[in-house]
Amino acid sequence: MTIAACTLLGYLLGSLPCSLWLARWLSRSDLRLVGDGNPGAANAWKAGGWRIGIPALFLDVAKGAAAPAVARAVFDLHGWALFPIALSPVLGHVASPWLRWRGGKGIASSFGVWSALTYWVVPTGFGLLLALLLLIQSVAAWTLIFALLGTLALLVALRSEPYLIAIFLVNALLLVWTHRKELRVRPRLGLYSRRERS
Repeated sequence: MTIAACTLLGYLLGSLPCSLWLARWLSRSDLRLVGDGNPGAANAWKAGGWRIGIPALFLDVAKGAAAPAVARAVFDLHGWALFPIALSPVLGHVASPWLRWRGGKGIASSFGVWSALTYWVVPTGFGLLLALLLLIQSVAAWTLIFALLGTLALLVALRSEPYLIAIFLVNALLLVWTHRKELRVRPRLGLYSRRERS
């Protein structure tokens, strides 16, 4: 029952379109009409600058971290018990009932999940890989894929528990799914251009 409750909590929190609501409240803009139409923190930044972008990013990360953090700290859940709990916020974010079962791309909420599961290890490794790859690869979605592969290699090199690797693989598949349209463009070397960000 505890695992089910934490999983449901994770999904419900993850499903909250915080960036969309924040942008609508503070700038009266609909993020689905901004940039690529993604109702996440990146488009919140485009819609209202850092004053909206930073709080939106914080909320998207926090809603990803909440359920796995509660499961570990309050209910002392570990191992495979965390599998559905860790994935539920990302699933809620990408398939939100508030948005007719659509949603954001799940990167920020994934950072939150992995902050709760591994503290600084995965978020730092993944973030550094993203930053490095953005300098040499100009298609954003492929940059994400390469960063995911590098982070998976990091988890294996650190001899992470099998349940963490399993969570990461499913999490990565969800991110691939949300970026499936952008992945139709072939990867290419070059600086991450303004055109790719728009």
